[in-house]
Amino acid sequence: MDIKFSTVHELKDALHSKEISSTEITKAYLDRIDAIDPMIDSYITVCKDEAMKMAEIADKKIAEGTANELTGIPVGIKDNICTKDIKTTCASKILENFVPPYDATVIEKLKADGAVILGKLNMDEFAMGSSTENSYFKKTKNPYNLNCVPGGSSGGTAACVSADMAVFTLGSDTGGSIRQPASFCGNVGIKPTYGAVSRFGLVAYASSLDQIGSFTKDVEDCAIVLNHITGYDKMDSTSANIEYPDYTKALTGDVKGMKIGVPKQYLGDGIQPEVKAAVENAIKEYEKMGAVCEECSLPLTEYALPAYYLIASAEASSNLARYDGVKYGFRAKEFEDLIDLYKETRSQGFGSEVKRRIMLGTYALSSGYYDAYYKKAQQVRTLVQNDFTDNFAKYDVLLTPTAPTTAFEFGSKSDPISMYMADICTIAVNIAGLPAMSIPAGLDNAGKPVGIQLIGNSFDECSILRAAYAYEQATGFSKIKPELKEGK
Repeated sequence: MDIKFSTVHELKDALHSKEISSTEITKAYLDRIDAIDPMIDSYITVCKDEAMKMAEIADKKIAEGTANELTGIPVGIKDNICTKDIKTTCASKILENFVPPYDATVIEKLKADGAVILGKLNMDEFAMGSSTENSYFKKTKNPYNLNCVPGGSSGGTAACVSADMAVFTLGSDTGGSIRQPASFCGNVGIKPTYGAVSRFGLVAYASSLDQIGSFTKDVEDCAIVLNHITGYDKMDSTSANIEYPDYTKALTGDVKGMKIGVPKQYLGDGIQPEVKAAVENAIKEYEKMGAVCEECSLPLTEYALPAYYLIASAEASSNLARYDGVKYGFRAKEFEDLIDLYKETRSQGFGSEVKRRIMLGTYALSSGYYDAYYKKAQQVRTLVQNDFTDNFAKYDVLLTPTAPTTAFEFGSKSDPISMYMADICTIAVNIAGLPAMSIPAGLDNAGKPVGIQLIGNSFDECSILRAAYAYEQATGFSKIKPELKEGK
């Protein structure tokens, strides 16, 4: 077996049968990062020494018989998830040298499982963007076409898995930031139900929308990782205190009798022909397997985008007020008084997209405009949620494109509105707090990945995993890989 191209479940079997050690696996991935990442630029920080120490600890766990599926498995982490004693920058100048004194809950869980953290991954600054062009440090390239973006904001996290520089990665999804880059890079990417995965230690962008999820090489890995990151956390007031299932039991490969809704609003103008064809082919595949596919309607879809950007920007305006040059992070060297310190620190420390969203959010929350904008957006949010509730009374899952297009070239969406439209297929899911995942559905005419999205009802990740696994087994699209040569 080739270590670098193996899945979590394949490596788990090899580790537990003593065919290979975590030290060998980790060394292979660190070598791969050295060879490939200079052309992809997915990592901001690589933790070579720390990773090898974690691998040695994992090997001891395996020898003692106390290991689980993630023990000894190398993972990459989006750089807005706090890691104790490892820099967490949010790809921003303002946090360029910030080293958290604690781990996020998901990191604590991974460490307890014995997973090996390889490093921190590039992203749009503070998770604000759809292309990873807004990073302070670098622009991550798409492994399928180095002239194209990997998507965003979790672009480094998606490209890392696509280029086999980690077995799986953790990212965050506020309006599609896992699913859209998963689509662009040919990964399986899941955004769980809001509250299913603790947000404690996730640097906040929009607190009512943010959710941690994963990028994996196939659907089985997605279910395995989900088993290890979901669960109630008293440190997160929005964490759901419910019983969580074993998600791997949903991987039956059988969708006979399953009802799948296909919202007509997601297949209208602006959808690339190959993307639309991928959805239509998926419908045929599901019907061939015995599922029932019907056209349905989410009539308020067109209002989800403006509502999202008002809510997200308003919450960002509040959350990012903590970066003031006083407590931690970057501080301007020259200032006249306290107000000038705030002004200079934020002017120099934040990038243009972050400033844009802070200003928009501050305006929407200001006296005289709150009711007209923020309150109205929250009312629309409720209506969007009701739209989904009506559809899930009839359907088990909904099927849509993940993104309106495949990966676009760097600089091709220079105005903010066209960039925001890249998230049109994913945003409503976050507004409603629902689970959704993107799975590979082949390549377009230029050889770039196409993704389709499966949306489930609240806390019904099992249904979307069931549908995704059956499709993956029938088509084999998850096995498609970019052609990357080490040292080239």
